[in-house]
Amino acid sequence: MIKTLKLTPRSNQMTSETDLIEGCLKDDRRMQEELYQRFSPRMYAVCLRYAGNADEAQDVLQDGFIKVFKKMDSFRGEGSFEGWMRRVFVNTAIEHFRRKRYMMPVTEKEENTLEGKYTSVLDELGAKDILALVQELSPGYRTVFNMYVVEGYTHREIADMLGISEGTSKSQLSRAKVILQDMVRTHIDIKRGTGTK
Repeated sequence: MIKTLKLTPRSNQMTSETDLIEGCLKDDRRMQEELYQRFSPRMYAVCLRYAGNADEAQDVLQDGFIKVFKKMDSFRGEGSFEGWMRRVFVNTAIEHFRRKRYMMPVTEKEENTLEGKYTSVLDELGAKDILALVQELSPGYRTVFNMYVVEGYTHREIADMLGISEGTSKSQLSRAKVILQDMVRTHIDIKRGTGTK
């Protein structure tokens, strides 16, 4: 887990976001370090949702910050800066995913049998438990699930970003939901003492 480090004791006040952005645009190392310290815990959480493990998440985090510093001039002040950064990190995670090509083909027949197979049991778990279970999904399922459910992309957008068909995106999501529901049932059964460990 990344710890937030104390800033250089130059001032007791936190630098404004505008000053941080302007400093980073001028390649001010102190401002870049402060930006990193301020946003890295939240961006690491985004990376971890897509990565298979902490090391991979750390790689995505580093690449993401390099892109943030290089593309800082493309932030136009429309919407929040953190939201803009988050988009950079999601795109960086997706690029890592695309390079590894994790998709598993699912036929249309399989896709049709997956939908509606189970009723949702996700409301029986807390958000932290669900995130832990999502981490256990294969990279392909995890990526599509995060992009669709968490980030709110459409299947068409996911298909374009990952270089796959809309059908593949839909089937990956369907399969991810089925696997998650099975995992949730097992998790609940174990908590209640009715399942096998």
